[in-house]
Amino acid sequence: MYSEKVMEHFTNPRNVGELGDANGIGEVGNSKCGDIMRIYVKIEDDFISDIRFKTFGCGAAVATSSMATELVKGKSIQEALSITNKAVADALDGLPAEKLHCSVLAEQGIKAAIQDYFDKKGIDPLPIIGCDFRCSSSGE
Repeated sequence: MYSEKVMEHFTNPRNVGELGDANGIGEVGNSKCGDIMRIYVKIEDDFISDIRFKTFGCGAAVATSSMATELVKGKSIQEALSITNKAVADALDGLPAEKLHCSVLAEQGIKAAIQDYFDKKGIDPLPIIGCDFRCSSSGE
């Protein structure tokens, strides 16, 4: 059912935990579906210098959180915002159809954390990234 990469990121998740000096925090999901992700980012000079997550959910939710943080760590804000749920799922060698929503949550969590950073800094993201990323989520 799950690829080796999914199992590896579930059993040995990367970047797990809180980030005390985070300057952006995003929380997505809901308790009704059972998956809740909180993504913490530390952004310095428009790059994600550190990122952590805490996820309550299934193995796929933990694995997608772990992989998503790996994909954006060290990247520019613009590069991080371009990561899609498909890229997360592909990096894990795929997910079962019924678990694709976990990769969507991971993408949304990263975007929510970056939006929180923009909000806290009073930054308009439009000049930085050239679009309003909140309305451009891939959805699946």
